[in-house]
Amino acid sequence: MEQRKESPLKRIWLLAKSQHTRLKVSMVLAVLGVAAGFIPYFCAGKIIIMLIEGAADMKKCIPWLILALAGSLGKVLLTSYSIAQSHIATFAVLAEVRNKCVHKLSNLSMGTLQEQSIGRWKSILVDQIESMEKTLAHLLPEMTSNILAPLVLLAALFYIDWRLALISVVTLPIGMVFMMSTMKTYPEKYKESVQVGKKMNDSIVEYVNGIEVIKAFNQGKEAYAGYVDAVNANAGFFYNWMKSAQIGSACYRNISPAVLIGVLPLGLAFYMNGSVSSSDFIMVMILSMGIAGPIMAASNYVDSLAQTGTIIESIETILNAKEQYHPAERVKLNGTDIRMEHVSFTYEEEKKNVLNDISLTIRQGTVNAFVGPSGSGKSTITKLIAGFWDVEEGNIFIGGKDIREMPLAQISDNIAYVSQDNFLFDDSIRENIRMGRENATDREVEEAAKKAGCDEFIRRLEHGYDTLVGGGGAHLSGGERQRIAIARAMLKDAPIVILDEATAYIDPENEAVIQKAISKLVQGKTLIIIAHRLSTITGAHQILLVDQGSIPAKGTHTQLLEESGLYRKMWEAHIGVKDGEEA
Repeated sequence: MEQRKESPLKRIWLLAKSQHTRLKVSMVLAVLGVAAGFIPYFCAGKIIIMLIEGAADMKKCIPWLILALAGSLGKVLLTSYSIAQSHIATFAVLAEVRNKCVHKLSNLSMGTLQEQSIGRWKSILVDQIESMEKTLAHLLPEMTSNILAPLVLLAALFYIDWRLALISVVTLPIGMVFMMSTMKTYPEKYKESVQVGKKMNDSIVEYVNGIEVIKAFNQGKEAYAGYVDAVNANAGFFYNWMKSAQIGSACYRNISPAVLIGVLPLGLAFYMNGSVSSSDFIMVMILSMGIAGPIMAASNYVDSLAQTGTIIESIETILNAKEQYHPAERVKLNGTDIRMEHVSFTYEEEKKNVLNDISLTIRQGTVNAFVGPSGSGKSTITKLIAGFWDVEEGNIFIGGKDIREMPLAQISDNIAYVSQDNFLFDDSIRENIRMGRENATDREVEEAAKKAGCDEFIRRLEHGYDTLVGGGGAHLSGGERQRIAIARAMLKDAPIVILDEATAYIDPENEAVIQKAISKLVQGKTLIIIAHRLSTITGAHQILLVDQGSIPAKGTHTQLLEESGLYRKMWEAHIGVKDGEEA
C-alpha cells in the first residue's frame, strides 16, 4: 500500500521544528490580536443601542469609547509583536533549510548534481525557499487566529440568538463552494507552473551564459526568440490559469461577506414578531459583519499552503537524495599508490557503460598520462579517482585503502584537481587562492602565487590580491584564471595532482608560463595528466591509452609507438598539426 503523504501544514510544522516555541507565541498573540479587533464592534453595538433607546449621554459613552480605543490599540500591538516573532522564526528556518540543502549538495555525487540544471538548483535554493516566507511568517499565526477568533465570536452570537447566528454564517459555505471549485486543480496547476518557471529560468541562464557565442555568430535573433518563447509561455500559462479561476474567485469574494442578506430581513421578522429584542438584533448585525473578514483572510492562505506543499517536495528531493556514503574516521594510508581493479561505470542518465573493466596501477611519485579520442572515458577515470562518483563495479585504492572506506575529506586532502575550466568564486584573488588551504597566511598565499607565475600580473591590478574576480572569474583572462587555479593547488600541497587538460584552451604564450608553473607544482608528487598535446607527455613514466571505455595499451611513449597502432596514428596526427602551426 502506498504510504499516505502528510498534509502540507504538518510538513511545514515539522520543517520549522527548531522555532516551534517562537511560532507558538506568535500564534497566541495573533489570536489575541484578532480578538482585540472585535472589541470596537462590540463597543459600537452598545453605543448604538443606547442611542436608539434614548439612554445615551457622554458620561455613559466615554467608557465604551475608551474600551474601543484600547481594543484597537491592543490589536495593533499584539499583531505587530506576533508578526515580529513569526518573521524572526521564519528567517531562521529559511536559513536553516538553505544550510541543510547546501550541506546535502556537498555530499551528493557529481552525477546527482548534474541531473538537474543550474536554473533548477537556483530555483529551489533561492526562489522557492524564499517564497516560503509568506507561508511561515503569515500563514501559521494569521490563519490560526483568523479561524479561531471568529469561532469565539460565533459562540457569542449563538449566546445572543442561535437563529440569527446560524443565518449570519449561511453565506460562508456557499462562497466556499465557489472557492473550492477554483482550488480543485490548484496543486496540479502549481506543479505545472513550477515546470514552466524552470524552463524559463533555464532559458534565461543559457541566454546570459551564452551571450558571447550568440554575439560572435550573429545568432541574437534566434537565441532571443527562444528566450522570448520561454518567457511568453510562462506569462501565458499564468494568464490562462487566472482567467479560468476568475468567475469562481469573484463569486466567493462577493457572496461570503454578504451576511446581512440573511440577517437583516430575518432579523426584522423576528423583531416584528417579538422573538428578538432590538438590542440583540442590532448587536448581532454589527458582530456578524466581523465573521467573514477573518475567515476570508484565512482562506487566502490556502493557495500558499498548496504552493508550499509543492516547494517542500522539491526541498525533500534534495534532503532525501542518496549521498555518497563514506565513513567519518580517517584511515592510515601506505603511501599514495593508486590502483583500479576491474572498474566499470555508467552515468545515471545513460544505459551504456562509459568504462569497461578498467584495471591499472599508478605508482607514487610518477608521471602518468591518459590519452585517447574525445569521449573515450579519460576524464571519467580521473574523476572516479578523485571521488566525484562512487564506483558500482570494481574497486579503487589509494595507499592500499579502498576510497569508499575513506572520508571524502581525506580523499580531497590527498588530491589536487586542476581542470581545463576551473571555477573562481566572486571574491578576491587572495581568497580564491586560499581555498586551497583555509588556514594559510597571506604570505603563504602570495608565495603560492609566485610559484604559479601569477604574482606579477596580480600586483599590476589596482587592488592587487584584494581584486574581486567577478562571477566565475569573469574579470580575468583564461590564462590568468588557470594560473590562479594552479596557485590554489600549490597551496593545497596534496601528494597527488590531477591535471584534466589544464592547458587545453590556453594560448601558446600563457601555456609556456603555465607549464613552468605545473612543473613546480608536481615536484615530488604523483602526477596524473589528461593530455591532448602528446608532445607534452613524451617523458611520462606511464602513458595509458583510453579508447571506448577501455585501456587497450599502456607503457612509455617509445613502447606505445612500437606496439599501438592507434597511439602511433594519434602521434602522427599531432606531429602533422604541430608542423603546420610552426610553418
